[in-house]
Amino acid sequence: MATTADPQLRQRRKEHHPQRTSSDETVTSGVGGDDVPHVRDEVVWGKTPSGEVFRVPTTHDVLTLFHPGYPKSHIDLFNLALLGLQLVLFFTLSRTASRIFFLFYFAFWRAAYDLGLGWVLTKQSKKKWIVREVQRLGWLDEKRRPEVRQWIKKQLAGKMGKDYSFDELPLEYNTWLLFRQLVDIILLNDFLAYCMFAFSCFRVPEGLSAGVHVMRWIGGIALIAFNLWVKTEAHNVVKDYGWYWGDVFFQRGALVFDGVFELAPHPMYSVGYAGYYGLSLIIGSYAVLFVSLAAHAAQFGFLVFFENPHIERTYGQRKPLAQRSPLLPKASRKLEAAPETHTRTSSVSSVASTDAPTPAVTEGETATESEEVYTETETEQENDRSLSRRAKRHSGLGLSNVSSREESPKGASKRIQVISQHDLFHRYFRKDTVFLHNVDLLRASDFQLVLLMTYAVALAFVPSLSRPSALMLHFGHALAWCLFHTVGLGLLLRAQSQSKFMVRHYLKHYHYPQNARGQGAVQEAFQNWKAIYNLSMGMTYVSSICLAWKTYSVPQHWTVGNELLRHTLGVIMIALHVWSTLESYEVLGLFGWFFGDFFIEDFPSHLEYTGIYRYLNNPEVISGAAFFGLALISGSKLVFALAVVRLLSQWWFLSKVENPHMRKLYGDSIRSDAGFVKVIKKVAQKNARLLESRAGRHAPEIKRVAREVKGTFDKVYEETAEVVEEFLAKSRPRISEVVQDTKVLLQQSRERLVISRVANDLSSYDTNKYKISIVPSADGSYRFHLGEPIRVRWRAPLHHSRKDWIGIYRVGANQSNLVTKTSSLGMWVPVHDDEWDGDIPLSLHKPKTEDPNSPDVEEGEVVFKSGALPWRTGKYEVRYHHDGKYNVMSLDGPFEVVVDKPSQLDFSSVRKSLMHIVPLCLDMDPSLIPQSCKDGATSDAPAPNTATETEDGRDPDDFRFWWKRQAKRISLAIEQAFGVEIAPEVIVADANLSALANRILVSKELLSD
Repeated sequence: MATTADPQLRQRRKEHHPQRTSSDETVTSGVGGDDVPHVRDEVVWGKTPSGEVFRVPTTHDVLTLFHPGYPKSHIDLFNLALLGLQLVLFFTLSRTASRIFFLFYFAFWRAAYDLGLGWVLTKQSKKKWIVREVQRLGWLDEKRRPEVRQWIKKQLAGKMGKDYSFDELPLEYNTWLLFRQLVDIILLNDFLAYCMFAFSCFRVPEGLSAGVHVMRWIGGIALIAFNLWVKTEAHNVVKDYGWYWGDVFFQRGALVFDGVFELAPHPMYSVGYAGYYGLSLIIGSYAVLFVSLAAHAAQFGFLVFFENPHIERTYGQRKPLAQRSPLLPKASRKLEAAPETHTRTSSVSSVASTDAPTPAVTEGETATESEEVYTETETEQENDRSLSRRAKRHSGLGLSNVSSREESPKGASKRIQVISQHDLFHRYFRKDTVFLHNVDLLRASDFQLVLLMTYAVALAFVPSLSRPSALMLHFGHALAWCLFHTVGLGLLLRAQSQSKFMVRHYLKHYHYPQNARGQGAVQEAFQNWKAIYNLSMGMTYVSSICLAWKTYSVPQHWTVGNELLRHTLGVIMIALHVWSTLESYEVLGLFGWFFGDFFIEDFPSHLEYTGIYRYLNNPEVISGAAFFGLALISGSKLVFALAVVRLLSQWWFLSKVENPHMRKLYGDSIRSDAGFVKVIKKVAQKNARLLESRAGRHAPEIKRVAREVKGTFDKVYEETAEVVEEFLAKSRPRISEVVQDTKVLLQQSRERLVISRVANDLSSYDTNKYKISIVPSADGSYRFHLGEPIRVRWRAPLHHSRKDWIGIYRVGANQSNLVTKTSSLGMWVPVHDDEWDGDIPLSLHKPKTEDPNSPDVEEGEVVFKSGALPWRTGKYEVRYHHDGKYNVMSLDGPFEVVVDKPSQLDFSSVRKSLMHIVPLCLDMDPSLIPQSCKDGATSDAPAPNTATETEDGRDPDDFRFWWKRQAKRISLAIEQAFGVEIAPEVIVADANLSALANRILVSKELLSD
């Protein structure tokens, strides 16, 4: 059944899964003759980035290139010539020469696809580069290049239908049609070059039985047929508009997604390349297999580095950080008429933001000052999806009202306390350790984790034992951790689900304040559960890897026997494990990863099957592939036995711990079949009906045999399940996927050494005619508060370069007043900001003289704000640079950046200072700054332990963020104003003026001595 979604083309994210839209009317080559009917008569409308609306004409797919009934353009003839040349070379070259030639030839076309197209499409997506280049070169301009335009018109018009009008359609659409011709050349030559390489490597493997050869051919043909089916179904859904990335050129109507897009994630890039491996089976060559793996990996690189970022850039929706949505307690929600569905597979976070990067134009050597200058560059403007998940709420500081949401004692018993989802999230999650991510050695649980993992690794190098004894020791060690992680923690989690065992334990043995109402026990129980679970998970993986290491021996001859195949399949299974783990964590988040719904009743969750859960109900089954991969690589029966034990215990956990808990919470709202199973069932039913129609009078007999076979399998399955459940009556809990974040965030210097580019045409410019001057602040001085916009007036000759720019630098960072040697670190603005798109100039034309009294001079004003401002206090200067280079035409300064410091450290003074600092750090965005800081709001500070709520129940001191860098600004401002270091994650967790004021006061008190 088709579903209409938001306009997100080729979407492959966890929240939504549309990929490519069924767009413009497409006519395939399957209809012969000149009278090619339209598939549908509806009118499809497109819209260019400039807002021009046009009718999208009919297009033809690539197969028309081989149809004799369609006219051939010069580009088509060139494409056919390239394809024919490959066939000629294949039949004329020797096998060895053909193998070498087509290997490099295929690598060339694969690079043209994944690197070339990825590069130009990324530039088109970000800066509309392809369209601008066509516009700059004048290819479609009748006045500048009439011959080229006429030639392109003939190439395009001959391949389109009768509803196509080259002159009436916008530049973007015609450029897309021209781009399609290039894509067809690359795709077809890439495909044929791969086939020619594979055919040149054909061989018949020796030492295999006839049955194996037959199965090899059957499997290969099946994979190729499946590949063709996936590609065909995908094209039927997305049509030419999505197939050729039309959304980087223009936009069109609603999306309809169905069929193969529910079978697997990114079907055109994942299962859509199954034919590679089918042909590798038929050819019987490791060379073809490894080339296929490399090409497939390159295709995933194209997906990761171009397509997903483009989708996020084009269709991603910004959501503010620290947005507080009041929630009613669970007891109140039960009174609502509409039932609410829940699921642990939905990760609830207060963060989902996007931010397009804006690279700096200049780079430079380190400044002379030892203090680091804080600025914002593109690394800080990347998406930070896990910001609120990692936020740390220091509730142990003794703050009486961190969130400033508690009612006065007198009214506490008369109304329900309202808490937001944001505060609830940060009550339970405080920079939790996931494997080795967020490890802090000053935290006891993290120290124990590192210590235990270290001893486990050290066991792998114990030399005193004999080899059999050492292997048994490692096997027993790995088995013990596996059973503890599965059986022990599984029973503990089941007891928590059935009788709140852990919460009862902490309520019984530990003291909590009366006003905590048991929440302290819940929080401490959950915090300790997370530490124990992560420790057990880490030790399970480390001990298993150590066992595999001890049993592994490097093969002497890789190409003899099945050594190379075992290693290849093992690596693939480990990669599959890592991928499924990352996909599961992306959907589950911290809440689902640590089984939050076993402990937290008030945390909202929804039954949403997104990401990998769209296709599988229990992707944990895939995540266990790494253990069998280790068994394949090591070739050890001990490792294989461990993998089997782990798989069986996981099966027990899903059936005895997780599934009963899910049914207990969510009842009948849990689906029975996942997307993968649903599609397979549809295909099976369709083929069954087809077989029945062709069987004729034998159909009843076939049905009877099928029922008997199915009954036999069901009986075997039930008996096996009973035996396994009995054998594993007390076994392990749910196996959670491990996320190994191997990326180390390196704090690089914000001022880097560069080769200063200087202009060679300065002789034609009079530097005396260049001048810049800083506009004084509101009080008439050259002192600007941190975050306050800085205005700079400039004057330059009328013929000055349109690429001139102005940068801010710390005083003393540059020794020369003629050439700038250090980076602006993003603190720069173009002189003609309206003629730039980010750091790309849009026009280089010089303006005409309009003022007869000043014919040789042009004046203007630029504004430094947001990320272009310095966020460290100190003295700075501004420099006017020529033509995008580093030649200094004029400079002015110094001016000083200061921060508002309170006269005395009390709640009212600190809060008043924050009322000035926070809005400036949030760019004075009315949708972000606190209500108490807006015009007309009172600046009188409320009492530290009470809060005045707005009509919707929210605290007027609450504020929000678009990006994490805004929290970093507040963190730096607080450090410079009060001498208190507060992490950005903590600021996101608080997101309240009164809470921050309390935190600052408590921190100053604790650190005063």
